[in-house]
Amino acid sequence: MPETNSDAGWRFDNSYARLPEPLFAAATPATVRAPRLVVLNRRLAEDLGLNPGQLAESPAIFAGNELPPGAEPLAQAYAGHQFGHFTTLGDGRAILLGEQLSPAGGRFDIQLKGAGRTRYSRGGDGRAALGPMLREHIISEAMHALGVPTTRSLAVALSGEVVMRTTPLPGAVLTRVATSHIRVGTFQYARGLGDEGVLRALLEHAIARHDPDLADLAEPALAFFEAVVARQAALVARWMLVGFVHGVMNTDNMAVSGETIDYGPCAFLDAYDPATVFSSIDQQGRYAYANQPGIAHWNLARLAESLLPLVPGEGEAVLDKVREVLGTFPERFERELLSGGRAKLGLVGEEPGDAELFAGLLAAMRTARADFTRTFAALTALAEAAAAKPRASGEKPAGPADGASADEADPFATGPLAEWLPAWRERLARQPAGPAAAAAGMRRVNPVVIPRNHRVEEALDAAEGGDLAPFERLLAVLRQPFEETAANVPYRAGPPADFGPYTTFCGT
Repeated sequence: MPETNSDAGWRFDNSYARLPEPLFAAATPATVRAPRLVVLNRRLAEDLGLNPGQLAESPAIFAGNELPPGAEPLAQAYAGHQFGHFTTLGDGRAILLGEQLSPAGGRFDIQLKGAGRTRYSRGGDGRAALGPMLREHIISEAMHALGVPTTRSLAVALSGEVVMRTTPLPGAVLTRVATSHIRVGTFQYARGLGDEGVLRALLEHAIARHDPDLADLAEPALAFFEAVVARQAALVARWMLVGFVHGVMNTDNMAVSGETIDYGPCAFLDAYDPATVFSSIDQQGRYAYANQPGIAHWNLARLAESLLPLVPGEGEAVLDKVREVLGTFPERFERELLSGGRAKLGLVGEEPGDAELFAGLLAAMRTARADFTRTFAALTALAEAAAAKPRASGEKPAGPADGASADEADPFATGPLAEWLPAWRERLARQPAGPAAAAAGMRRVNPVVIPRNHRVEEALDAAEGGDLAPFERLLAVLRQPFEETAANVPYRAGPPADFGPYTTFCGT
């Protein structure tokens, strides 16, 4: 394939391509009929050291018809427990072009998703449709703006071809950016080869990518495992704190980097219900919202099994070391969740009853079927109102009954949430910092807009019909999730009454 002009800023150094050959297979992106750039993430391009102007003139790169200079395209091999059942997998429709070195010294995988068949495609066509690729672009950019570690989307390009799913759909390719695409399933695959040299090479590569300070430790495999446990505890807590449901937490969809990866059947909570499942293929609710911490723990146990040959020692002594690290996950997760919960409630410092206070709000929300995002946004507004209105001695605290209007925009007006409110006010009153500090902290962590499921569907439906305006408007407001602006007013509300139960699909 021809190489493109290096003026675009491509600077590849492809360390994964130097790993033992069983971990990947050379791959060539399929040539498509009529590549056309749909969306380009200019801010991300600049962070990567790329020239957005040059990239905008090179749709062939983002569709796979041309390779950037220095690319060494390959498909990664991995395995995975899919809904608890082990299988050998690999990149069946994704091709890693290489690793871009950024001006800040970072190293980022540049991967084409939907670029055609590879050695690991099995019965798939290796293609992708426009809707799911734009969906990943929207959700991953929203997650980034919300402060959740995530892979990113650099671009989406139309292929000019039709892909067949349940109906004919416009074909597309997404360019995904990640600190790496190494998964729990990658280690499962390497362990399954029965070659300790390959497994060790993968570990050394992963440490170099994500935890270089661990390389010279006496037990690097155990230290790496502990780092992954910590990253996953923090990641899943952040999911829970914004009401995100991943939908397909197979071990091949858990990255050791601690980034969210693979936005197939994901969605966000509207009404708070811990049992919420959106994915059409999750018939048993394995990956329901409330199950995500437990599934992450289970997945990490599979990583622990894969790393066992690299942990010094013998027999039960090795197992005890690994079990001890694995056993820290629940406490790490609860600590991350409570820390985030305190921030969402505007609490500074720690008190013994904080966990109960946060859990009490969630219980009240569940009873009231309160909207997850609007509830915390409304609580932030109450804190801001209190900060703006100093009270005279003995004056009744401002609240929903004498402040905000008692309509659907005010979930604290009546019912379980109103009953919970005095406990929160009492806790705030014991803080040395005043209400202004609490309100400012809440504003930084409680979004007013998220990728509402009905808005995402509206944007994707329009885009598949050739109208990108709804997609572009949605993307613009999601990049400023914590700010109340005139532009995002229409995007704050929950779904209309006729939206009905929401079901998501993998898009493959």
